[in-house]
Amino acid sequence: MNNNVQNTIADVFDEIAQGLEDGNFGSRPRVGVTLVGSEHGEEEVLRGAELAQANDPSIQVVALGTLKSETVETVVANDPEEAHKKMDEMLDNGQLDAAVTMHYTFPIGVSTVGHPTTPGMGKAMFVANTTGTSDMERISAMVKNAISGIAVAKANGIKDPTVGILNIDGARQVEISLKKLKDNGYNISFTQSHRADGGVVMRGNDLLQGVPDVMVMDTLTGNIVMKVMSSFLTGGSYESVGDGYGPGVGKGYDKIINIVSRASGANVIAGALSYAGNCAKGNLTAKVNAEFKAAEKAGLSDVLDNLTASPKKDDSAEEVKEPAKKAVSEAILGIDILVLEDAVTELWKADIYATSGMGCTGPVVMVAPEDESHAREVLKSADFL
Repeated sequence: MNNNVQNTIADVFDEIAQGLEDGNFGSRPRVGVTLVGSEHGEEEVLRGAELAQANDPSIQVVALGTLKSETVETVVANDPEEAHKKMDEMLDNGQLDAAVTMHYTFPIGVSTVGHPTTPGMGKAMFVANTTGTSDMERISAMVKNAISGIAVAKANGIKDPTVGILNIDGARQVEISLKKLKDNGYNISFTQSHRADGGVVMRGNDLLQGVPDVMVMDTLTGNIVMKVMSSFLTGGSYESVGDGYGPGVGKGYDKIINIVSRASGANVIAGALSYAGNCAKGNLTAKVNAEFKAAEKAGLSDVLDNLTASPKKDDSAEEVKEPAKKAVSEAILGIDILVLEDAVTELWKADIYATSGMGCTGPVVMVAPEDESHAREVLKSADFL
């Protein structure tokens, strides 16, 4: 009997013994965590690793650092660089199925999907995205973030995750783009704001309550949201709540590496390890590729190309004259602030007097009551709505 067969048999018996002990049968994903580099010291990260192992017997935790543990397997690594090197090697050769670390550099096109616990309702929510960048163009990146967030939610057991878009610059363009994909056959379930006026664009109240399963935003905003959600009780120096900044996700990316902050405490470390383990069990990389394939079938490339295309030169732009002024009292919502003035100009071209403004829910175009219906038609035909 060769060594490979003996090792396989030994692994099977080990899994059976572990299953009889904790009730979890089958292969347990091995999830690594780098101990070195934390602002709270290796001891805090190791405590999180031991907490994860105690609370989640469905994973096998491996700690990379200078400390030893009685309950968690350890691998010697003396500094962050050595820990990352060994972590990558173990991921490449199959010794780890996923990993949790700090300050990892992802390639362009890969960014992380966070998993905070919201303070309003104590509900877990996926924040897409929180570190890295999905695309060099911000709006395109947010569209890709939505797809990544859906994939991660599905890998974590949510069959049909609901999606909302945080009310930030570019939100309306992202909404229009995602609705085009939906109209072309991409399966996406939009949620509605809990505020009275509803809509897929989420207010701060929705963020605190965790209204959607997946909240879409740019990574810089997402990073701030994660920091506030995880440390709002501690003044910012210690992240105590949530599961960290999540796995790096992108089309074709074949590793599961979850990010935590140097300020993350033991509870967040433990949550991040379970989160990474769930991503491994849910076959995250395959789900990401399948989700992007479905979006591409629905015209993702064309949608992104339209977002980044240079604006057409309008030789008559300087000749557009402001129509006769009239009282404007009807507000048209849903136009992104980045193209607000262009929308007003578009209405002027149609001889509709309009002005721009900012309401409590975002940018508005103001028109007279008798012009509202025609104005909406004009704006919709020009892809402003």
